[in-house]
Amino acid sequence: MEADRDIAAAYAHCRQRAASHYENFPVASRLLPRGLRDPVAAIYCYARDADDLADEDPRPVEERRRALQRMQARVRALDDPSAEAEPEWRALADTLRRFDLPLALFTDLADAFIQDLDKTRYQDFGEVMAYCRRSANPVGRLLLHLADHATPENLACSDAVCSALQLINFHQDLHQDFAEHGRIYIPADEMAAHGVTEQHFRDRVSDFRMRSLMQYQYRRADRLLRAGAPLGRALPGRLGLEIRAIIQGGARVLWRLRQQEDVFSRPRLRTGDWLLILGRSVAPKRRRPPL
Repeated sequence: MEADRDIAAAYAHCRQRAASHYENFPVASRLLPRGLRDPVAAIYCYARDADDLADEDPRPVEERRRALQRMQARVRALDDPSAEAEPEWRALADTLRRFDLPLALFTDLADAFIQDLDKTRYQDFGEVMAYCRRSANPVGRLLLHLADHATPENLACSDAVCSALQLINFHQDLHQDFAEHGRIYIPADEMAAHGVTEQHFRDRVSDFRMRSLMQYQYRRADRLLRAGAPLGRALPGRLGLEIRAIIQGGARVLWRLRQQEDVFSRPRLRTGDWLLILGRSVAPKRRRPPL
């Protein structure tokens, strides 16, 4: 049927877009169960478009804010895929119809990007985590709903993993976030406690104080990532493998960050890193039983 061909073409477009971007959070990868790759790619395109409106669109802030608000209204009204002209929205409408996903998770994502238009400083870690709750956690929650594994325990672990990955992304993009968007996601009270000022970000100063501050950030992100790690063992088959690979990837980026003298340098994972991630994902370490 022509409608089926249109849907297939829409998903193919979303998969191509997802594959064309470098992301530390694997998107619709081959590790995922085949039945989840298309809907995950459709969700990715929604998140990517919202992110681009906040960070890449050249229009004035108020126009971008209205565009993001229209995205929120549009996702709430999605019904018939054939009524959507753009392939991203056609695929997303089909995904919502097939999986009955919570719409609040999509509007939360857009809310985080709306916040990025205005808020460039965070007073404490609570503010940062409130942002992560909307910018990162919906992605993991949507994946669990797609796979029908959205139990309270799994959702809690997913939130920990996704928030950790968002923090790691902040840590590796210190220079880019400040230079391109004027943003600092490191809590202001923790900067002050370590004797770090905005001048460190402006001049890319990696002195003892800045490195001490960032090592503190890395340790906290690592604890959060470890807290969510049981999710990779709780989920079955290829989905569990995908989550373990995501967690191991985040852990490896953290390891690279810890080795760097220049905290403003963005690490890149090498072939050896990816082999290590794969090996640890395929054969995860089990917790020792209590003595």
